[in-house]
Amino acid sequence: MPTIPRFFVAMPLAAGTSIRLPDDVARHMRVLRLAAGDPIILFNGTGGAFKATLLAIDKKQLGAQVSATDTESLQNTEPPYQLILAQGIAAGDKMDWLIEKAVELGVHQIVPIATAKSVVRLVGERATRRHHHWQALVHAACEQCGRNRPPMVDAPVEFTAWLNALPPFTSTNEATRFILSPRATRSFQTLPATPPSEPMIILIGPEGGLTTEEEHIAAAHGFLELSLGPRILRTETAGIAALAGLAIRWSS
Repeated sequence: MPTIPRFFVAMPLAAGTSIRLPDDVARHMRVLRLAAGDPIILFNGTGGAFKATLLAIDKKQLGAQVSATDTESLQNTEPPYQLILAQGIAAGDKMDWLIEKAVELGVHQIVPIATAKSVVRLVGERATRRHHHWQALVHAACEQCGRNRPPMVDAPVEFTAWLNALPPFTSTNEATRFILSPRATRSFQTLPATPPSEPMIILIGPEGGLTTEEEHIAAAHGFLELSLGPRILRTETAGIAALAGLAIRWSS
């Protein structure tokens, strides 16, 4: 049986109602060659999803008749932990790829960080456009992978400003802040068998990695070194490998 296409819409949804679909969603449906009468699934990020039927309002506008809750979507697709990926902003299409795969692997929040070795510098209108682009990627990835609660993707932030905005770290806290390092002696196998109760942060540097000073600053904010092995991974590999490792370690 063909998979019914899913679409994120930023509007209230309720069974028995009709809605006009946003223009960007309607364009996507036309690209997929959907027609009036076709079944679709709609979700708005609040946790559930709804079955609906596509309607043609006129030649330019599409709508949907929302019929019922999609009971299959009630199965919880979120992991049993909250994971924040603090990612040094990668150049080219690498950041897009990273965000898409991180969503598929269950990330709770993505923080794009500008560091000393960042190739890409995003400020002003350029930063705003890229942020909106990343948000759209998150929604598209959720449509594909079946998540009904899109993770947050933050606006780009400077490394030190982000660290200083974190809650104060004390040595009595659970180990929840990690930075990947090929020099680390702590492995994923040494992590607790159950996930921490607090959100966990994985910090990944950009191309070229973090500077020694940045690593020291991160350590002062409670970040511990964690190893994926002795090899030096590319920035677009490291975070995704870490997310996959944690999904295996803490799979429910």
